[in-house]
Amino acid sequence: MATALISVRSEDPVRDAESLTDWLRGEPALAGKVRLTGGAPRPGQLGTALDTVTVLLGAGGPLTVLASCLRAWITQPRRSDVRLKVELDGGRVVEIDAKRVDAEDVERLLRQAREEGPDQDARD
Repeated sequence: MATALISVRSEDPVRDAESLTDWLRGEPALAGKVRLTGGAPRPGQLGTALDTVTVLLGAGGPLTVLASCLRAWITQPRRSDVRLKVELDGGRVVEIDAKRVDAEDVERLLRQAREEGPDQDARD
């Protein structure tokens, strides 16, 4: 089963990762497939912060559902200072900046990263 790791970058990444996790868990198609995990320790940290959201994806549909949920979550007014780094299996990465990405591009960016290759960026 494919996996998406979503790192939250914001003023309060732990709070925002918890918020995103709760939001995704509210989607019936993602029930039981979302968990809050830790990223790599930051310099000076002994442990990891729970600022990464892990989502288990199957073929087709769940990616569309994930994109729809991310679009809805990130376009809320209070999310304008949030960046999401979505890493899909195979090392493919998409960065979504709430200030720069058109909400309709989220699904296209995720599909493109899944199908084409690494380092796709929402700012391109």
